Amino acid sequence: MQTSVQRRAWLAVAIALACGTTAAAEIDPALLVKSRHGGSADALIVLKAVAPTSLLRQGGDALARRRNLVDTLRATADVSQEPLRRWLDYNGVTYRSFWIVNMIQAELTLAQIDELAARDDVARLVENTAQPLRMPAPEPTMRPDVVEAVEWGVSKINAPQVWAMGITGQGVTIAGQDTGIRWTHNALKPHYRGWNGSTANHNYNWHDAIHDSTSNPCGNDSLVPCDDDGHGSHTVGTMVGDDGAGNQVGVAPGAKWIGCRNMDAGNGTPARYNECAQWLLAPTDLAGANPDPAKAPDIVSNSWGCPASEGCTAGNEVKTAIDNLVAGGILFVAAAGNDGSACNTILDQPATLDSAFTIGSTTSSDTMSSFSSRGPVTGANRVKPDVVAPGSNVRSVYNGSDTSYASLSGTSMATPHVAGAAALVMAVNPALKGDPQRVMDILRQTAVPITSTQVCGAIPATTFPNPVQGYGRIDALAAVILADTIFKNGFE
Repeated sequence: MQTSVQRRAWLAVAIALACGTTAAAEIDPALLVKSRHGGSADALIVLKAVAPTSLLRQGGDALARRRNLVDTLRATADVSQEPLRRWLDYNGVTYRSFWIVNMIQAELTLAQIDELAARDDVARLVENTAQPLRMPAPEPTMRPDVVEAVEWGVSKINAPQVWAMGITGQGVTIAGQDTGIRWTHNALKPHYRGWNGSTANHNYNWHDAIHDSTSNPCGNDSLVPCDDDGHGSHTVGTMVGDDGAGNQVGVAPGAKWIGCRNMDAGNGTPARYNECAQWLLAPTDLAGANPDPAKAPDIVSNSWGCPASEGCTAGNEVKTAIDNLVAGGILFVAAAGNDGSACNTILDQPATLDSAFTIGSTTSSDTMSSFSSRGPVTGANRVKPDVVAPGSNVRSVYNGSDTSYASLSGTSMATPHVAGAAALVMAVNPALKGDPQRVMDILRQTAVPITSTQVCGAIPATTFPNPVQGYGRIDALAAVILADTIFKNGFE
């Protein structure tokens, strides 16, 4: 076993090799424009050094591998960022340091950008911009907007039949990173990992990545879960929501949820997305200290995208963070986007990433939602979307009060159906926790093809997977039965 001294020595060698090249850093043109006209710009300084894969543990259980990954990522950032942090301190620049991606966020002048670009340890400088959350235009109502004891999407994927088997998601933790969560809502509070039935403890269960908003109703650095938009509460409701009084809106009501706010009233940035990803891989207390990989969730549901207008221009602003989350044994479920119905409309990270499980949207009549983005995705190593799920006119929790509900449409609404189904799969077979690839395979293998004649990427509509619906609409019951069979018979 390597000592911390040996680890730092290895890192010093790896970092020296990474920084030995003298190629100038890449500079985002938008960053230059912003700094010239505004006097300064919110920038991400990405360093050249990356965690040496030779130091990453291959054996052992999922938690042991996650701990090793976190230790290596943190040590890499500590060693490689030290000279740059000294420079920032000397020049009076305030900054925020990250380790899940080896980068630093700082407000920089044009002269400082030029000076940093000449450093051997800097790979690139990009703008950290904000862009509103994009939701689809309203569709014609496919079904009456009425209260149902079990919401139509939950029934469509056969979750109630799984509950009848005694499987409700127990022992599984799901995280939502979004506009926040109204944790006191009657359908959410009983399922919050930070609530024991009488008192709340938000340490390791909640993080706020909004630090500089000027007019947000939740303020900055909220120490309690808060939702400034409603979108985040809605998605968590579809994962676990059940008020015990007839509002069964969630797929896995026996699971626990935790959360991170990565959007300011729907406005995200790469820094906010990466900060939440870092916290999810190793949750901290409310002071941002004492990270603990053992408290990471099993599943993260992501109903957001990072387009070029939001700062994701080079293709890797959030990719490294997401890849590291999945390497840590966490299933990353992502919305395909709402730019359909044309082909080639899955456009933004994280939906385009190989490490993400990408979800399209269906209607109550088992047809593709008109807005749901379609593939194929250039550069992806597999067909996307992976699967589809109910996303049109979905009723779930809202943030207006502790009894508020709303019907929304989008792949944002489809994604938490899949996250909830994954929780049911892990609940029936706990050995699947920490093995996101196997869970994705189970959900793909048991998906139900739906009727569609649209052809994208020259793949016939009758061939599965295809770039319209992937493997088809998920079936939680079939997935749980397969997972249970695997559990009883072993993985081989």
